[in-house]
Amino acid sequence: MAPAPAPAAPSHHQVLIVGGGTAGITVAARLRRAGVRGIALLEPSETHWYQPLWTLVGGGQAPLRAALRTEADVMPPGVRWLRERASAVDPAARTVTTASGRVLSYGRLVLAPGLQLDWDGVPGLAEALGHGGVSSNYRPDLAPLTWDLIRRMRSGTAVFTMPSGPVKCGGAPQKIAYLAADHWRKRGVLGAIRTILVLPEPAMFKVPVFSRALTETARRYGIEVRLSSEMTRLDGAAREAEITDHTTGKTETVRYDLLHAVPPQRAPEWLADGPLADPASPYGYVKADRETLQHPDFPNVFVLGDVANLPTSKTGAAIRKQAPVVVANLLAGLRGRPATARYDGYTSCPLVTARHKMLLAEFDYDLQPTPSIPFIDTTRERTDMWFLKRYGLPQLYFKGMLKGLA
Repeated sequence: MAPAPAPAAPSHHQVLIVGGGTAGITVAARLRRAGVRGIALLEPSETHWYQPLWTLVGGGQAPLRAALRTEADVMPPGVRWLRERASAVDPAARTVTTASGRVLSYGRLVLAPGLQLDWDGVPGLAEALGHGGVSSNYRPDLAPLTWDLIRRMRSGTAVFTMPSGPVKCGGAPQKIAYLAADHWRKRGVLGAIRTILVLPEPAMFKVPVFSRALTETARRYGIEVRLSSEMTRLDGAAREAEITDHTTGKTETVRYDLLHAVPPQRAPEWLADGPLADPASPYGYVKADRETLQHPDFPNVFVLGDVANLPTSKTGAAIRKQAPVVVANLLAGLRGRPATARYDGYTSCPLVTARHKMLLAEFDYDLQPTPSIPFIDTTRERTDMWFLKRYGLPQLYFKGMLKGLA
């Protein structure tokens, strides 16, 4: 009997990037501009989405196609694109295994796979999603449905929910409620619609100045805000949502006509169950030094974007500031130098409060406002900020960030 063939030697790359979303492509582009060769990027999807636009799609203010590119269109020249999904990592051996069983070895690893939407995290949500008045802007195919439900509604009860735990774009669960209420106000039906906003935090927003502004926005629309609360069960057939107040432990069943749900979110399972996960994170997010963005136990591993367990909001704006730090510290390591670049926790939440109105919340690890646009008060609702979100930021994203230029 012939002996079994020996397993193929791992394919080696000087830099292996896991994830071809915002963070992975931005880092790859910056590394290529710095002259780094031997870069491979692991990403199974052939579609690349500009996700911040999905809220405006759901609010009837942008077409879905404006958020879409092919992955090939955004892949930096000179980067080897491996169209596979990661399934395991062994940081001691410096290898990543793919779903097909392929083993890749690396000199430096950049983890940017994003997070996983846990639709099963709320009993009944997965089964109800997409019909019976239930939608979510967190899935691009459902964002147009959200707008269809909003524009058809004339009376009844609309519920907008947010789960506990870190989620990407923490302002998105609120923004769609305000866009819906503004549309109903302009159609003259807002008074016939009961609007309930369910938020898990004890305040509308972590930064007080923006929390006050959003409290006033909700009051203006007559929205019932349930703080420290969460949807804990959904009966799609009966159109009933169970809302639990975590302060009192009491539950309430609300019958809805429209429900916009945001699912619980967590790290991909292969990372959450692996050696790079942060034991302090119940959601499996990856441990990272909050300043250098290196893994404390494996300094040749860098983490950024949604999968990093950092005390800041998970946004594209945060990635825009994280990527230069990762690249600078990775390059320093390749040159035998210490990591000196630092990330201060900057993040930004464009808070759309009406059609053509927006607040721009920018802050750091200490929840201190860190405005980046001089002479403009972005704590007030502004039309120019809405145009920035709708038209300016997508251009900055596709022509700046993904090219390694911004």
